[in-house]
Formats: sequence, structure tokens, C-alpha cells
Amino acid sequence: MANIKTAISIEKPIFEQMNILAKDLNISRSRLFALAAQEFIQRHKNIKLLQSLNEAYDDLPESEPIVSKMRPRHYKMVKEQW
Repeated sequence: MANIKTAISIEKPIFEQMNILAKDLNISRSRLFALAAQEFIQRHKNIKLLQSLNEAYDDLPESEPIVSKMRPRHYKMVKEQW
């Protein structure tokens, strides 16, 4: 996969924390930013998936067993990512 160089502007405290974390993890700053972006993208996908699932179950009565079992499970998947 080809790499693309880009320039970004971030607040100095965040930049300093990223430097420290990159050193602690023994990876380049570029790699750390790429990993952070990948994780953010995955979180966003998970949230969209949860929204889609909730929309799919919205037309079912709340007393349906599948709704009462599925929604808490899906919420658990993404609750720590919010």
C-alpha cells in the first residue's frame, strides 16, 4: 500500500503527548498517527453499525425477546469508544 505524506495542525499539548507515546511504544510518530486514525475510523464504523442495528430493531415491540437481548449487547460493543 502506498504511503501519502500530509501535514496536519494539532495543539501543542497533544503533539507532545504523541511524541511521548511514540517513544514509549518505540514506533515512529507517523506510525502512531496512522494507528490513531485507524482506531478512530473503526470506532466510527462501530457507532454507525450500532445505529443501523437500533434502526432495524426500532419497528419491533420492546417486549420482543431479541430486542431485549440484542440492544444491550450491541451497546456494550461500543460504549467504551464514545
